[in-house]
Amino acid sequence: MRVMKNFILMLTISNLFSNVYAFQWSEEFITIPEKTNYTQTSTHKDVMKFVNAAKTKSPLVHVETIATSLEGRAVPMLVLANPKITSPAEADASGKPVIYLQGNIHGGEVEGKEALMILMREILFGDKKDLLSNQILLITPIYNSDGNDKMAEGNRRSQAGSPKLAGSRANGQGFDLNRDGMKLEALETQGLMKNVILKWDPELFVDLHTTNGSWHGYSLTYAPSYHSAGFPSTSDYTMNTMLPEITKQIKNKFNLDMYLYGGFRIRQGWPPKTWRTYNHHPRYLVNQFGLRNKMAILSETFAHDPFYKRIHSVYAFALGIIEYTNEYGHDMMKINKEAEKATIQAVLNDAGKTRKGVRFKMVAMDQTFTLRAYKYEPFTNSNGEINYLRKGEIVDVPGVQNFSKFEAEKESTLPRGYLFSSSNEPIAEILRRHGVKVERLQKAVRAVGEEFTVEQFDQNSRKFEGHNMATISGTYSDKTREFPPGSYKVDLAQPLANLIFYLLEPESDDGLVAWNYFDEYLLSKNVKTAKVVYPVFKYFEIEE
Repeated sequence: MRVMKNFILMLTISNLFSNVYAFQWSEEFITIPEKTNYTQTSTHKDVMKFVNAAKTKSPLVHVETIATSLEGRAVPMLVLANPKITSPAEADASGKPVIYLQGNIHGGEVEGKEALMILMREILFGDKKDLLSNQILLITPIYNSDGNDKMAEGNRRSQAGSPKLAGSRANGQGFDLNRDGMKLEALETQGLMKNVILKWDPELFVDLHTTNGSWHGYSLTYAPSYHSAGFPSTSDYTMNTMLPEITKQIKNKFNLDMYLYGGFRIRQGWPPKTWRTYNHHPRYLVNQFGLRNKMAILSETFAHDPFYKRIHSVYAFALGIIEYTNEYGHDMMKINKEAEKATIQAVLNDAGKTRKGVRFKMVAMDQTFTLRAYKYEPFTNSNGEINYLRKGEIVDVPGVQNFSKFEAEKESTLPRGYLFSSSNEPIAEILRRHGVKVERLQKAVRAVGEEFTVEQFDQNSRKFEGHNMATISGTYSDKTREFPPGSYKVDLAQPLANLIFYLLEPESDDGLVAWNYFDEYLLSKNVKTAKVVYPVFKYFEIEE
């Protein structure tokens, strides 16, 4: 029976990639895995050859460089539209939703890169041109161009077989690009923010990864944007409507099983009792979209499948997503716009009256589920310890708790806005990079609000992404303060209110305090031995 299933899978994949001959692709549109019997992946040069050929030979392609890496490699983005679109103004005029997909954020996770090129080939020159009828696709196949080309054996030990040579996780600066969403230090992240997120304003952000995780029984796992402090409707729609429908269609069309991203630990015993997702932090780009009133999807291809199947699985998932957005993209635009309006209205109506989370904990969802996983059998080793032997059989494990939800464990009052001194230009600048509207006071004002006093300051002794992450705790007190002309004002009644709140709240678990933006000031005031006033004032009302 298993032999027959494998034969059917190979036949499906063979039929999928037999389009190479059915449509008589020119050589530059055949991917490196296809040319090498799935033993190799494409270099940056290979991808650029594809990109330039698409630009030259298709009337539906516009190409932009969204960033240039530390080592001088372009990060290309292809704009696919029918008719051709070359600017955000033209996209707005079309009325069509803009959908963004990217691969290769971690250089060794190459499956999304290859699948996106195959999909573009079929959309531009094959039988899928109709997928441009109701949407505009932005596709960046090779986001981490430096990391991709740092190919070596052993970079992806957890994945099955080929490609033996794969890139490194980090970019040329040594950053994990999927931990850079708040601090924006990587050249690629800065380019993504400026030239995609703020410029093209996509309704959906799709980030394609390959997992390092447990031996579950799914071809691919996925997650929505965990909204934490964001307005919930965009994440809830992705989680409860969009992803279940895509999963069902992929099962019907490709007979692939997919489920919410997570993992179990076999050292906790067999059968597993819990399944846990990843953190809610908006440093992860997908999660940040929940704070931007937009939708996002994380895709994690199953590392332990053969290379050809990994590419096939992410191909099927990405295809399922853009088939869905082609049909329902206008509904998504409406939900996103309503979330933006509701976010602003909440500030206007509830500032000073309601509290929002700044620190969160992972909790179990209301219902258990049946987990598909490779079976393990216990055995006793020579030391009398119980170990587990993984079998080749996939089984269903009922009654598993799914920890894919987050609840606030620390809250703070929602303000109307924030005020801080003109000496804090770096704070104003990082907010602007995120797309936040920051004003300078033209005249002195009196502000009624809350002042935070730092009573404890801690730094992690181990560096993470070049930072000794900081945590502060303290208390708020009612205060009226005067701010002179030139001071910075951030009115929260703007679309990115929830992101601003997460960035500026002193006890936020992934804000600017955590990323050391206030260390110099706090340490100069002897914060380790004295109480120090946090230099950002939370106001509820301004008396001009």
